[in-house]
Amino acid sequence: MNEWSLSRRAIIKAMLMGSAMPLILNSRAFAGSCDDHIVRIASTSSPDTMNIFATWSSGWPTYFTYDFLVGPDAQRHDDRKGFAKEWSVADDKLTWTFKIWPGMKWSDGQPASARDAAFTYNYLRDSIGKSDELNLGWNNTDGLQNVESITALDDETLQMVTKLPTRWPIDNLTQIVPEHIWKDISYADARSTFRNDPPLVGTGPMIIEEFQQGQFARMTPNKYFRTGQPKTSGLVWHFFKSPDLVAQGLKSGSLDYGTFLTAAQWADLSKDPAIVVGESRTEQRNSLAFNTLSGKGAGSTRALQDPAFRDAIGYAIDQKAIVERALRGHGDPGVGLVMPSASDFYSELSDIRRHFDLAEAGRRLDAAGYRDTNGDGVREDKEGKSFQLELITAPSGNIEMPIAAVQLIAGWLGQIGIPVSVTQLDAGALQARYKTPENGGGGWDLIVGDNWLTPAPHDLLVVGSSKAIGTFNKSYWTNEKFDKLLSEVEVTVDLKKSQELVDQAVRLIYTEAPYIMLCYPTLLEARRKDCFEGWGTQDIMSQWGYFPFDRLRPV
Repeated sequence: MNEWSLSRRAIIKAMLMGSAMPLILNSRAFAGSCDDHIVRIASTSSPDTMNIFATWSSGWPTYFTYDFLVGPDAQRHDDRKGFAKEWSVADDKLTWTFKIWPGMKWSDGQPASARDAAFTYNYLRDSIGKSDELNLGWNNTDGLQNVESITALDDETLQMVTKLPTRWPIDNLTQIVPEHIWKDISYADARSTFRNDPPLVGTGPMIIEEFQQGQFARMTPNKYFRTGQPKTSGLVWHFFKSPDLVAQGLKSGSLDYGTFLTAAQWADLSKDPAIVVGESRTEQRNSLAFNTLSGKGAGSTRALQDPAFRDAIGYAIDQKAIVERALRGHGDPGVGLVMPSASDFYSELSDIRRHFDLAEAGRRLDAAGYRDTNGDGVREDKEGKSFQLELITAPSGNIEMPIAAVQLIAGWLGQIGIPVSVTQLDAGALQARYKTPENGGGGWDLIVGDNWLTPAPHDLLVVGSSKAIGTFNKSYWTNEKFDKLLSEVEVTVDLKKSQELVDQAVRLIYTEAPYIMLCYPTLLEARRKDCFEGWGTQDIMSQWGYFPFDRLRPV
């Protein structure tokens, strides 16, 4: 073995690892060389348990061990499938039939069948209404209230009958678990104390064998994986608190893949001949939300409740500049609720789209009654009172929005006579501020924030749902017509009809402007090219599954 291969898995310097360094040094998860054929990847996400019924934090890495029944990847890509090989819906739009892969096995060698899928859904469904309802984690009861029955007709056929037409059977993100492992776990334990300690039992390509919270998850190939045992010898997912550690690990050779990089790190890594950088469109959308409440919890001025005021502000936001200057080009300018990655529903809204024009913003504010009558450079409201808006924001658990974007927004609004003060909070404090007033929230003016949900129609529109006020609906906006459109989307199976309903809803909320979409940032990632091949191209790694780690090969 030459000097290069010896240094290929060099340990990241102690100064970068801080207090975690002794643990890493003593872990066989980190040490090695190309010759061990173990893929080492990293991100800044960090799960607290492997129990997907009790946490949202473990989607990565449990994606690698458990399958969705269908999920986003299987609908977007012909070569990526989940627990079901194929699916169809009957003419009644209520009866769904899923064909499970024949002869599939769990990683412990036991048969994996439609009965396991039926068990997973019924385990959740039967908990509805109980004191220990499974409504906390990744696997949860949401949507199952609209399901009439879930039955395994035989080992390879699952039938799901819904109470009303809905695409939920193929859009839900429930991870299928083995009945023989979970059937004796009580609901009380499943939502709290049960840790689901490794080794896990799944149908995915990589089985979680070891989990050290805050450090790593170590996985081994599933010899029973339906397309054949993966060609790599294993995978280690490292959890780091800082993207700096991810970037340094890639440069030193101690990591093969890293994600959630900053633009500066990505640019630096792009110059390394041993590294390939990539960026993926995701479902994240960053927005400026207005507090539209009146009465308890309202903002500092009633102008926030006026659609004409909010619309005028929309002309003072340069989404293209946010992408180019704050995101350094890594994203798409914001338009409506639907991001470009949700290609079935995305529209540029070219016929109603606002354009950046500070003069036009000023004219619209004047016309709406918000003028600078005393010449002091600050506009007054309709009662003749000057006002200043507070904009609150916080670090994101998703792709980070640079503070430069917030500063740009404050600067533009200042130029049209609306002074803005910026307050940075921590994530928990921000979440507390946009809760309902009954739960202690409200009293703010503007929020710059983000969310990252699925590309399903409900999730695209939920930020405007009156049922989601205080959670996904940060603006507190309500509109009966929008709610009606959303309720129709939720009972629509036909894709074309769903597209029409989503488009109507998107146009309605765009016009009312409780949110101004700022951008859809791309996920910045990088991989080394000296140990493994078979990576993706446009998206090196899927955000909704285990691609390409089911098909990587040693170089």
